[in-house]
Amino acid sequence: MKHIGIVLFDGVEELDAVGPWEVLAYWTVTCPQDGYAVLCLSADGGPVRCAKGLTVQAHSSFADAPALDVLVHPGGQGVAPQLSDGAYLDWIRRQRAHVPLLTSVCTGSLVYAAAGLLAGRPATSHWASLGMLRDLDPSIDVRGRERFVDDGDVVTAAGVSAGIDMALHLVARLAGVERAQEVRRGIQYDPAPPV
Repeated sequence: MKHIGIVLFDGVEELDAVGPWEVLAYWTVTCPQDGYAVLCLSADGGPVRCAKGLTVQAHSSFADAPALDVLVHPGGQGVAPQLSDGAYLDWIRRQRAHVPLLTSVCTGSLVYAAAGLLAGRPATSHWASLGMLRDLDPSIDVRGRERFVDDGDVVTAAGVSAGIDMALHLVARLAGVERAQEVRRGIQYDPAPPV
């Protein structure tokens, strides 16, 4: 079994985490033959209070999580303290050493930048944080017009709802385009904004 872990923390933007969760959980539950499972992890394994007040319980702590094949780091107001938290950034760097595929949603890419993982690479973030992404590391090739940027072992997504698109892209990468199309139909994701 291969494991996809979604990081939870106080102040995480709800849709940054739950959007990819919906895509990935629908996939892994309806297609167990693909050999993937998804879980949420927080530093201590306990619940987190999200940016707009939703409380979410993690499945595992960082220490108790199984070996991950994919890490999804959401964004949100809780990212700000992470950018200067040496212990947290060290944990992120350790993940880079062991997790084959790192992904982020919204300002989650700022954490990867602060950890030095985006140096010289293309990446994106929430439109209002693109300048901060550049400031954290001027060598980053900031892509402000893309919903997500796939650079092989790192995939970054733009703001909030872009995490759904990125997660569908992950399904396509890991299990094929037809499977991603099945998941898209299953969750009835066919954006047609009313305004």
